[in-house]
Amino acid sequence: MIKSTEYTQQIKTEATRLGFSFCGIAKAEYLEEESPRLEKWLSQNMHGKMQYMENYFEKRLDPTKLVEGSKSVVTLMYNYFPEKEQRDDSFNISKYAYGQDYHAIIKKKLKEFVSFIHEEVGEVNAQIYVDSAPVLERAWAKKSGLGWIGKNAMLIHPKNGSFFFLAEVILDLELEYDNPIKDYCGTCTACIDACPTEAILPGKVVDGSKCISYFTIELKDEIIPNEVKGKFNDWMFGCDICQDVCPWNRFSKPHNEKLFNPHPKLLEYSKNEWMDLTEEIYQEIFKKSAVKRTKFKGIKRNIDFLNKN
Repeated sequence: MIKSTEYTQQIKTEATRLGFSFCGIAKAEYLEEESPRLEKWLSQNMHGKMQYMENYFEKRLDPTKLVEGSKSVVTLMYNYFPEKEQRDDSFNISKYAYGQDYHAIIKKKLKEFVSFIHEEVGEVNAQIYVDSAPVLERAWAKKSGLGWIGKNAMLIHPKNGSFFFLAEVILDLELEYDNPIKDYCGTCTACIDACPTEAILPGKVVDGSKCISYFTIELKDEIIPNEVKGKFNDWMFGCDICQDVCPWNRFSKPHNEKLFNPHPKLLEYSKNEWMDLTEEIYQEIFKKSAVKRTKFKGIKRNIDFLNKN
């Protein structure tokens, strides 16, 4: 028990040193509460054409099927809220994609984090996850006491809002576990009321197939469906509407990660300049960016769709 307490304190101290804003720990066990919710969400086709969401159902719910003998799930939060945002007369990009791709940046930190654990504890089986494996990261963050799940299905921290990346380390080391905190959304419906495509449903459910982020990032079709024409509010990659209107995000503070700072043109470009975007300029602005997921062809499709509204 003394060792568990000591290891827990060391792990949380190291997380802070590496730049993570918060660190919570939960017991690695089956997510019973999430099982029927995920099954219903999939059965109602709320994942749209994101077929990968149907894979590894049991692994999404049970960390011991991902890491054999796992005992703890460490969840870490990394701030990405920017100091400056795009100009008002622009086509918008989700704040998480302003700078370099978070996957590589956070993965590098997690590798250092695990190396530290090996040095302090000895040989443990530990796997790292950054939004790239069947891990229900928000459920683990909630279970670890890092916040509550808002009506927009985002994790909300009571002191810093929701503009965070989540990452996990699943390991076969017993640690001290944190407790979930109270839900403070109350009767507020700001996110539900603000969503232009009515993707946010009662019960903290988001119909992914109606989300602007789905249409602008995940949907690979050459044509965006006509029924959502005029409903994108100038978003060309992702969408932050439900976070921007959330009262808890008045507590968001700018990040300190230089690699998340955007190319100057991203902040300066007007709609007209985005409409004239060439592949050369695209490669310059979005070098190492998560926006590369859509490729130049995808961004042009999104801009053309917005331009026709």
